[in-house]
Amino acid sequence: MFPHSPGVYRYYDAEGNVIYVGKAKDLHKRVAQYFVPAERLTRKTAVMVSKIADAEYTVVESEADALLLENNLIKQFKPRYNILLKDSKTYPWICVSAEEFPRVFLTRRMVRDGSRYFGPYSSVVHARNLVEFFHSIYPLRTCRHRITSDVILRGKIRPCLNFHIGKCLGCCVGGISQKDYNANIEEIVSLLKGGGREMIQHYRSLMQDAAARMEFEQAQLYKEKMSSLEQHYSKSVIMNSTVGDVDVFSLVSDGPEAFGNFMRIRSGAVVQSLNLGFKLMIEEDQESVLAMFIGEIRAKFGVLSREVIVPFLPDMELENVEFKVPVRGDKFALLELSARNAKEMRLNALKQQEHKDPDAYKNMVMESLRKQIGMKELPVHIECFDNSNIQGTNPVSACVVFRNAVPSKKDYRHFKVKTVVGANDYATMKEVVNRRYSRLMDENPEDMPQLIVIDGGKGQLAFAYEALAELGLTDKVTLIALAERMEEVYRVGDPYPMFIDRNSPALKVLQQIRDEAHRFGITFHRKLRSKSQIDSVLRDIKGVGDKTEQRLLLRYGSVARIAAAPVDDLAEMVGQQLAERIHEHLNKI
Repeated sequence: MFPHSPGVYRYYDAEGNVIYVGKAKDLHKRVAQYFVPAERLTRKTAVMVSKIADAEYTVVESEADALLLENNLIKQFKPRYNILLKDSKTYPWICVSAEEFPRVFLTRRMVRDGSRYFGPYSSVVHARNLVEFFHSIYPLRTCRHRITSDVILRGKIRPCLNFHIGKCLGCCVGGISQKDYNANIEEIVSLLKGGGREMIQHYRSLMQDAAARMEFEQAQLYKEKMSSLEQHYSKSVIMNSTVGDVDVFSLVSDGPEAFGNFMRIRSGAVVQSLNLGFKLMIEEDQESVLAMFIGEIRAKFGVLSREVIVPFLPDMELENVEFKVPVRGDKFALLELSARNAKEMRLNALKQQEHKDPDAYKNMVMESLRKQIGMKELPVHIECFDNSNIQGTNPVSACVVFRNAVPSKKDYRHFKVKTVVGANDYATMKEVVNRRYSRLMDENPEDMPQLIVIDGGKGQLAFAYEALAELGLTDKVTLIALAERMEEVYRVGDPYPMFIDRNSPALKVLQQIRDEAHRFGITFHRKLRSKSQIDSVLRDIKGVGDKTEQRLLLRYGSVARIAAAPVDDLAEMVGQQLAERIHEHLNKI
């Protein structure tokens, strides 16, 4: 029996392997949610539950402790069904070494020797630029010598080139005292912690004081440092300084994967930004995934800011931390910036997956589409309809087919509208949907699509649904409409559009099939219009039928060339009397 206490639970399979680790504010209530009838669980969760042979739990003092313990156990056991970090690469840190004369350098490995580490940085270019910036305004050493006061007194080290060109003051030969050198180091640490604004004000004050004392050379040095800092921060992402110190989390989900961005804001400036990818082994709600992401960042960086900005409230509470969901202002702009970073990571991941494994990419796209539309089946076979007419003339409709998220052009079909008079887009849609699937039911009922897309709004959707209802197919296929103006997706019976991320591959494949249907329909419509224009000229001449028209066009290529041809040339093909009639009629136009 699980207690009504915060803690961490573990599920084991028959071989004694940990297959899932979870945290809970109330262990009893949380664990009970898994042991319900299978039809109330998602497919992946039901599979996991079927493999549970044993369970254990650990009670902790608070939900924050549960979060950290869960994070550690997941890394220790690597359970099969837990959310797993996708990105295994090591990010760079900026290290301030624990020495009498500390060095500042990039590293991907943290050593517990008292050194201070800042990061990690998702962009090594940004981290390297920071280190170069520090070395440009502070005369820091770059050598790896173990420099102590005793070494300096004994004169065991010869100064390097940086000393001779003025980039290092030569701490190895006593050129700068340990106190002055470490004062520079502490300024760098302050900058890494986000104290850029305060440091600029500090140098401005020192410059003014030096100038007041007539120490103009010293004042110039302070001015140069202040200018360097202002120039550096003008290139950085700076928000309104009233934002203060906050942490920002954003999360975007895409089928079985999720991508998160963390930003640390100090004095209104972005001092850290880190992207992480997660692979969802079972169906997880966004609140739980966000809590997992926050736990991972807390394990890396320790205590979070008192104010944490999130897109929605996570499935957790932390002592001395207030989660906020902004809807406007500077903090909302920060949240949007973080979300753009997460979306960019997702886009890059999709491009890499498409290049490395096209089949897996297609399956991911279809799974994302299935999930976002709320379908039971994977939309392996999708069909889309589009109507074309100009002021009611030559009304046609096109049907394009996608299989496994790619066009299947051999299955494309076009329809000449038979029963609808004039430009009635709704009735046209009903006719062609009825014709398409009544014929498919007679000839190949096993090849029914899982998803039908209508190019249009709620009106066209309603008439297409009527056609499917008459054929008894409403329970066998999913029907949606994609309105081009706002790219909104509608389902039957719902007056409000569905929310689908505009950058998701699910919406992109819907847009692709809609655009393809539009292109195919327009091409067919243009052919009919061209033919009808020719027909309206040649067919109005008494004695010109299908075969005569084809012979003339085959020889001359166009109506204009037929009109310019001599009567004698035309007479060789159609006879003198008809040739004179054709020449006279065409040259009156």
